[in-house]
Amino acid sequence: MVDFTLWDIVRNLLLAARWTVVLSLIAFVGGGLVGLLLLIARIARLPGAERFVAGYVQVFQGTPLLMQLFLAYFGIGLFGINVSPWVSVTLALTLYTSAFLTEIWRGCVAAIPKGQWEAAQSLAMNFGEQLQHVIFPQALRIAIPPTVGFLVQVIKGTALASVVGFVELTRAGNMISNVTYAPFTVFACVALMYFVLCYPISLYAKFLERKTR
Repeated sequence: MVDFTLWDIVRNLLLAARWTVVLSLIAFVGGGLVGLLLLIARIARLPGAERFVAGYVQVFQGTPLLMQLFLAYFGIGLFGINVSPWVSVTLALTLYTSAFLTEIWRGCVAAIPKGQWEAAQSLAMNFGEQLQHVIFPQALRIAIPPTVGFLVQVIKGTALASVVGFVELTRAGNMISNVTYAPFTVFACVALMYFVLCYPISLYAKFLERKTR
C-alpha cells in the first residue's frame, strides 16, 4: 500500500487548481463578451432584443447552474454531437456568466442620469459615440466592483463541473480522497485552496467599492 504524504496531496491538488483558474478565466472573459453584446442590443432597443435578453437572463438566473451543466453535456448529445466535458462546461459557464454580467452592467448603465444621454445627443453624437465617449466611461466606474466580486461566484461555480467528469479542483479532491482514504485532509486542502483563490478577490472588490464611492 502506497503512503501519501500531505505534500503529495497538495501537489496534485495544485495541478488540478490550474484548470479551475483557467476555466474561471475563460468563462469570465467569454461571458463578459457575450454579456456586453447582449447589453448593447438591449439598450439600443433593437427589435425584439429587449424581450429576448430579459428572457435569456431569467432563464439562466432562474435555473440551477448544475442543471445547466447537465443540459449542456447531455443535451447537445441529443443532436448527435459528441462534446467533451471541457467544451460543455466552458459553454455552460460562459452563458451563465454572461446572463449575470449583462444584468449587472444594465443596472450600471441605468444609473447614469438621463441628462447625460441628452447632453451627448445635443453634441450630435450617434448611438455608438454616446456609449463610447459618455455612457460607458461613467458606467465602468460603477460596474468594476460588482463585476470583480462576481468573479468569486464564477470560481466557486466551477466546482460543479465535476458532475460531468471535468477534472478541476473538486473532482481531483474526490479522486485523491478515494485513493488516500483521507477525505478530511483532502477536502480541507480543497477548501483552503478555494479560499486562497476567492478571498483576495473579495477584498479587492470591497476596496474598489469603497474607492468608487
